[in-house]
Amino acid sequence: MSTTSAEPGERVGLRERKKARMRESLMEAALHLFHENGYQRTTTEEIASRVGVSQRTFFRYFTSKEDVVLEAVEDVDEHLCSALLARPADEPPFTALRNAILDHWGYLEQEALHLRGSAMGLVTESPELIEVNVRYCHRRQNRLARAVGERTGVDPDADPRPGLLAAVFLAALNTGHQAWCESGSRSTEDLVRAFLHRLDLVPETVACPWGAPRG
Repeated sequence: MSTTSAEPGERVGLRERKKARMRESLMEAALHLFHENGYQRTTTEEIASRVGVSQRTFFRYFTSKEDVVLEAVEDVDEHLCSALLARPADEPPFTALRNAILDHWGYLEQEALHLRGSAMGLVTESPELIEVNVRYCHRRQNRLARAVGERTGVDPDADPRPGLLAAVFLAALNTGHQAWCESGSRSTEDLVRAFLHRLDLVPETVACPWGAPRG
């Protein structure tokens, strides 16, 4: 009885899938350990051990712990930009961004990627990642501005509105995240509510007279 060997393309595809699964496993293990033990106290050796591989294997996929966090954040932001581009064309840009957050969060929950969604919290809360946060915030704002520009047909290099909208949007998310942290809640539903509350306040905050103090 003869056996048929896999075609070269199939072998390459299988190899790539195995590498992708290993990368996913290392990222998941790292993020769990960062939340359990703290970013600073977690070592690359512990991350590798959690997955049952050597430290050398970890360094084949990631150059450092910082690289793990940044890749997780960038993956999440990529899904947010995709959610924005998928919104109906007749939605105003800020409304589309606000609604994209809900679509995006639904995707993270559905695909069990909420752990990756928490990676931005690690960046903002870890003193060791302050420099990373400063560098990444600029990159993140530019990426979102380009998605806004693509959706609206506006060149963000020539028109300041996409960049300004991205900056306002991200600032609202940051204040929502801060409020959620200060509340002591660890519920992701509370976090989404905090995001939406701040986003819904933006139009009246910047364009309307202020009445009685808001809670």
